[in-house]
Amino acid sequence: MRFVISVYVENKYGVLARVSGLFMRRGFNINSLTVDETDDAAFSRITITLNGDENDKDQLVNQLKKLHNVKVVRELHKATSIERELMLIKVKNSRENRSELMQACDIFRAKIIDYSTETLCAEVTGEPSKINAFVEIMKPLGIVEMCRTGIVALERTHHIAEELE
Repeated sequence: MRFVISVYVENKYGVLARVSGLFMRRGFNINSLTVDETDDAAFSRITITLNGDENDKDQLVNQLKKLHNVKVVRELHKATSIERELMLIKVKNSRENRSELMQACDIFRAKIIDYSTETLCAEVTGEPSKINAFVEIMKPLGIVEMCRTGIVALERTHHIAEELE
């Protein structure tokens, strides 16, 4: 089972290492991890995507809550949160596949950010399922390289400031 955990932490040196170290000590593989400052420079938000069962998730959430610099830990549920991911992808560009490349970019609302006679580089944002579908369409056309950010997510109506008070 895939789950997404949002961790609101103090924006201090070593906090990310302590949080990710907790997962390593427990033997969990992090599928994606994103982190950056929030609107308040004193805090950062870490979004972690993992696979595991309900017991694993509960154990990790409880352990995260015990870490000193961690302020709020929340599981983000698909039905009540918004998830997005960014991918840059470079694909072979030739006369034979150019039309198909352009159509796929148009359908998936991918932004072409670099173009040459040999390759095309596109930026795609959206839900992970959209990114995965775009990758599958690009595979037969010849992916040269790609890079994905991992998931960023927010709850639709919850305000983290309420939990900090």
